[in-house]
Amino acid sequence: MDKQSLESYLTQSLNMALASQIQGETSYTNSFNIKVEDEGFLFIPRLPAGYIVDSELYQQIFLIANASLYPIYTLLKQNSAYFIPLDTKDIHVQRAFFFPWKKGISKRLIIKDLDDFVQRNKGTRLPLMENLVLDYEKVTSIAIAGNSGSGKSYALTYFLSLLKPISELIIIDPKFDTPSRWARENQVPVIHPNPNRSKSDFVSEINETLSQGLNLILERQRLLYDNPQHPFTHLTFVIDEVLALSEGTNKAIKEAFFSLLSQIALLGRATKVHLLLVSQRFDYNSIPVSVREQLSVLIQVGNINHKTVQFLFPNLNPEGIVIPIGVGTGLIQVIDNEHPYQVLPLLCPTYSTKKGIL
Repeated sequence: MDKQSLESYLTQSLNMALASQIQGETSYTNSFNIKVEDEGFLFIPRLPAGYIVDSELYQQIFLIANASLYPIYTLLKQNSAYFIPLDTKDIHVQRAFFFPWKKGISKRLIIKDLDDFVQRNKGTRLPLMENLVLDYEKVTSIAIAGNSGSGKSYALTYFLSLLKPISELIIIDPKFDTPSRWARENQVPVIHPNPNRSKSDFVSEINETLSQGLNLILERQRLLYDNPQHPFTHLTFVIDEVLALSEGTNKAIKEAFFSLLSQIALLGRATKVHLLLVSQRFDYNSIPVSVREQLSVLIQVGNINHKTVQFLFPNLNPEGIVIPIGVGTGLIQVIDNEHPYQVLPLLCPTYSTKKGIL
């Protein structure tokens, strides 16, 4: 579909759906115009108008246009109205709503043999979907959230498999479950509970390991001071079910755990030390606010609604985002200089792995 046909189609869609909400003003009454560009489309209101040009109107247009454009384009959800100035001297049309999009829709990767896929996919670029690749060089920390049965462990195993060739891994598994079995198969160190030790003793051991990671960061910072281009190997602390570590733990030990997480999250990027955190939810009891603010890859799998997204995406209204139904589907946001800042629908890869891990 060419730009002119797309403009006509969008204009017709908005005329039919918006007319009752903006007091009958339409493109037929010269009240607004639609302009399609490469990166999205513009809704240009002619002011003064008999309707209010605000965030509510922006979200109404988003709902209509996102459904109308699916599956040719995916509109990128905004938290509020996205205004841009127009290059004209006519005050009546000097501003527009901008609706950025990406071509196509999210598509799931289908991987027949995960080990073979990892062997062929060498380097720090990690494929997450057919049209989404993550550069681990630009990642600070990753968070995966979702209820039981949503596909968190499945997504985590995929990340572990991709990260093993490019990063040293230290796995912390309070459930002694899937990550521990994966670590056993791949000869990766793992810290898990022992029936003869208390919960606080277990978290103290974790604190000691994180403290060693923090010391490594400080050591690497000194090397970077002398040589800003000094190469480092990646180190990733993988913590499954973070909430299980912070609840029911001695207050002093919990505070030390939170402090170490915060320092690693804040200082780790330049020295290539990362956190990969998994939890049912990321509220203030599971991780400190400072850690949540440093996350550069945020993934929510499972049921998506206002309640489930409130911790990872506190300002997001998920209404209107087209999310396919199924296990391992949800939302993803990648915060770097390569991807759109907005939240995208996610379909985690489908793959087969060694028997007895999942």
